[in-house]
Amino acid sequence: MLDSNSEKDHPVDVSGVIKTKEFKTMGHFGKVKPAKILVIDDEPEITDIIETFLENAGYDVKSENSSTIGIERAKNYLPDLVLLDIMMPFMDGYEICKELKRSEKTKHIPVVFLTGKDAQSDEGRSFDVGGVLFIKKPFSCERLMEIVKVVLLTAEKANK
Repeated sequence: MLDSNSEKDHPVDVSGVIKTKEFKTMGHFGKVKPAKILVIDDEPEITDIIETFLENAGYDVKSENSSTIGIERAKNYLPDLVLLDIMMPFMDGYEICKELKRSEKTKHIPVVFLTGKDAQSDEGRSFDVGGVLFIKKPFSCERLMEIVKVVLLTAEKANK
């Protein structure tokens, strides 16, 4: 799946992917472990591409294609970051984010919206419900990696 470079074929551009293992989090007893990322998107092809790319970069990644299962996964997995699609069946990304922000277990987790939506009102709404960034599809894996690094480092500094 990671061999296609066409934006027509995939909403994520995987050309020029470089492996990196730059961000780690401190686990129990000071043991360093990879940052955990949860990807929630109803399109399995997208979650597969993002999961593979981020795992190759050294992150611990889980993905879900269901909104309700994604919320439960977030509460059990407790990721350092959630990458969330807005247009999902049953519950949209805004509702998922609101649910995550209402829970004591997940309210501190930064949420980055990944979406094909383009309206400025959608971007504003993503911030209103607690998202930290809004990324328009298609996007490159390199851009996603830079955003992941910045959001994780910002969250780490805020939690110190």
